[in-house]
Amino acid sequence: MLEVTPVRAFADNYIWLIHGRTDRTRVAAVDPGDARAVEQALADRGLTLAALLVTHHHRDHTGGVEALVGRFGVPVFGPARESIPGGPRPLGEGDEVRLDDLGLAFRVMDVPGHTAGHIAFVGHGAVFCGDTLFSAGCGRLFEGTPAQMLDSLVRLADLPRDTKVYCTHEYTLNNLRFARVADPGNAATAAYEAECMHKRNRDEPTVPSTIGREREINPFLRCDDSNVKQAAESRAGRRLMDRTAVFAAVREWKDQF
Repeated sequence: MLEVTPVRAFADNYIWLIHGRTDRTRVAAVDPGDARAVEQALADRGLTLAALLVTHHHRDHTGGVEALVGRFGVPVFGPARESIPGGPRPLGEGDEVRLDDLGLAFRVMDVPGHTAGHIAFVGHGAVFCGDTLFSAGCGRLFEGTPAQMLDSLVRLADLPRDTKVYCTHEYTLNNLRFARVADPGNAATAAYEAECMHKRNRDEPTVPSTIGREREINPFLRCDDSNVKQAAESRAGRRLMDRTAVFAAVREWKDQF
């Protein structure tokens, strides 16, 4: 099983340290927005940085890249269609990232919507999806269209149910408050909210989630569900003719929630 350590940064970011399978003290850092947080985690845990994986260009995901490359001289892997610091190896759909010294390999998925060139890293029963898919939510559409984001989410939802979802923000409880309104009567959402509240009361992360869990409770993955469609139509005040229209209405609703 993949070993992953969360590093907290800023108000609600997670930087993920993926431990090597051959040597667990060597790690790859995902979306290192804060170099100091990574450096402190490495020192506290006796770890060695071996690589950086970047999902998209936003500063809270890339802000620490140049400092970490300058200090540790590690390779950077990031989206080909976005400007990422540190001279990354450019990646797109179907590419493979092989970290042989860690015994790790990840397949790249293009998942545009939040940003135009956003990618995700899939492997070892996990997906590192940046700001595309959150637990009970999804990212805002800063650069993409509703159709692009919905396609990205559908493709992520098609991953095996037990795939662990490593998103990069602690947004779960806020997302679940919205999900209870956008997907009324979903008992799975209420049960998951109680579970997540218990974790947050103990100052524990609510993530990773799983693809199976997200299929059950995430309204953005449930745009074909009659409850979500009816709630979105009631909010929009009009009929929504397909799931893209439902998704767009739910995303706009969440932006104002």
